[in-house]
Amino acid sequence: MFKDKVLLITGGTGSFGNAVMERFLNSDIKEIRIFSRDEKKQDDMRKKYKDEKIKFYLGDVRDISSVKNAMHGVDYIFHAAALKQVPSCEFFPLDAVKTNINGTDNVLTAAIEYGVEKVICLSTDKAAYPINAMGISKAMMEKVFVAKSKTVSPERTLICGTRYGNVMASRGSVIPLFIEQIKNNQSLTVTDPNMTRFLMSLEEAVELVVFAFQNAKAGDIMVQKSPASTIGDLAQAVKELFDSEVEIKVIGTRHGEKRYETLLTKEEYVKAEDLPGFYRVPADQRDLNYDKYFAEGDRKLTTVEEYNSNNTQTLTIEEIKEKLLQLEFVRKELQEWNEKFHVTK
Repeated sequence: MFKDKVLLITGGTGSFGNAVMERFLNSDIKEIRIFSRDEKKQDDMRKKYKDEKIKFYLGDVRDISSVKNAMHGVDYIFHAAALKQVPSCEFFPLDAVKTNINGTDNVLTAAIEYGVEKVICLSTDKAAYPINAMGISKAMMEKVFVAKSKTVSPERTLICGTRYGNVMASRGSVIPLFIEQIKNNQSLTVTDPNMTRFLMSLEEAVELVVFAFQNAKAGDIMVQKSPASTIGDLAQAVKELFDSEVEIKVIGTRHGEKRYETLLTKEEYVKAEDLPGFYRVPADQRDLNYDKYFAEGDRKLTTVEEYNSNNTQTLTIEEIKEKLLQLEFVRKELQEWNEKFHVTK
């Protein structure tokens, strides 16, 4: 489906955008456009890949004119541009609104205008039952793309989204922090050892995108089933991999953090289609004629549970270590650490 197609990745210089780009670069795709506001990272990517398939567009999703500059001739869009850090969004919530909500609307408006075939919008588990500004802005982003998907024929522009948990070793995540602390002989700082989080590799997250490209219908939210771990066990697993004796220090939760994350709310779980390895949450197709929906409720809602990081498969420390060793970043850091250790020994 990617043969001779043009793919635009917004936020393409981020860790997720890089992984998607690498996944499609090896296909028979015609062109990949990297759209972001970070010229330094674009230059780094240009030097790293040196591939004529990759084109770079400088701009910001907040500015619809710069979005339109990159839109001509595009067949598919993967919309990854976002403010993702929970604390920074807590302190600057209006910036989260401008990028995550208004920016998404700009991308979708331009995509419809230019006749883009498919748009996949990237969301997060923090959008389900959100309590922080980042999650709330992402929840609104989902509402925007679901509503927008109803304004255009899916034969012209199909708009859908993916929702995923923590991507392991992505920029700003806790695993690189733990490794850096071990390298500096510092305590591993854990907010709450009993806090649980879904664990997904970048490769698995990219496969969710591919699955959405191939299977999603207009307005769908596609979710990948994922295991989880406690933050305390994750820290212990990293310690054991690096054979480190540093202590684990509990520092308390940060601004806007939740004890556990939810990938599907109860309301979504009731209507979700259970697929092998995935869930498909179809868009609510009701209209503004409310009266016809009040006659009968849904008894399932009183019995069904949400799908969260507390009731999914919980990984043991050994299983976490196995999953960590699947990550190229961790293997590279571990090799450098072992080489250094043996030299000093």
